[in-house]
Amino acid sequence: MWFRISIFLLAAICVAACSALAAEISDEMAPQISTEVAVQVGTAIAGITAPESQPVTSGSAEGKSEMALVTRVIDGDTIDVLLNGKNTRIRYLQMNTPERDDPCFAESTQANADLVSGKTVRLVPDKELVDPFDRLLHYVYVDEVLVNRVLVEQGFAEVVLYPPNDMHYEEFKRLEAEAAAAGRGCHPTGIFDDGSTTR
Repeated sequence: MWFRISIFLLAAICVAACSALAAEISDEMAPQISTEVAVQVGTAIAGITAPESQPVTSGSAEGKSEMALVTRVIDGDTIDVLLNGKNTRIRYLQMNTPERDDPCFAESTQANADLVSGKTVRLVPDKELVDPFDRLLHYVYVDEVLVNRVLVEQGFAEVVLYPPNDMHYEEFKRLEAEAAAAGRGCHPTGIFDDGSTTR
C-alpha cells in the first residue's frame, strides 16, 4: 500500500517538474510534453508490483557472458582480447588444435583467424574459469556463431574434455567424428589420432 502511494507521489513530482521544464522550452509544446510524460509514467506504474512478488531469474553461463575485442590470434585455440580495458588471453573450451611445429598448425591458426580476427566476440564460461597457465577458459561467439563448434566441425580442432567443463562435449564428439570420416581440415594429417579426448 505505502509502496504504491510512494510511486504515485513520485510520478506526480516528475510530471510537475517535466511540465515546468517544458514551459521553459516552448509555451506551445508544454502541454504536449507534460501529457506524454504523464502517459509514460502512468503506463509504468500500471505494470508495477510489490518487490516481493517479482520473479527471480537464476543465473546461467549464458547470462555471465562478456563482450571483448580480439587483438591477436595466437593459434587455433587461443586468442588475446581487450576485456574490461585489459589485454587478456583466452583459451577455447572443449577443443584442441595443433601446436607450433605440428602438422596443420598454420591451417588451424588461419581458420581461427578467419573467424575472429579483429572482431568483437562474446565470451561464455563453463564451470571452471581459469586453466593452469592463467588463461581464461571460454566458448567464443561471433554474433550467434560458436567458433569452437565451427573449428571442430571443419576439422581444424579435436575434441578435448577438460573436466569439469563439459557443456558441449557430446555435441563436439559427434561433429569431430563426422569431420574425421569426411577427411576435413587437419584430420588427413593424423595429428588427432591419439585415441584420447581427455587431458
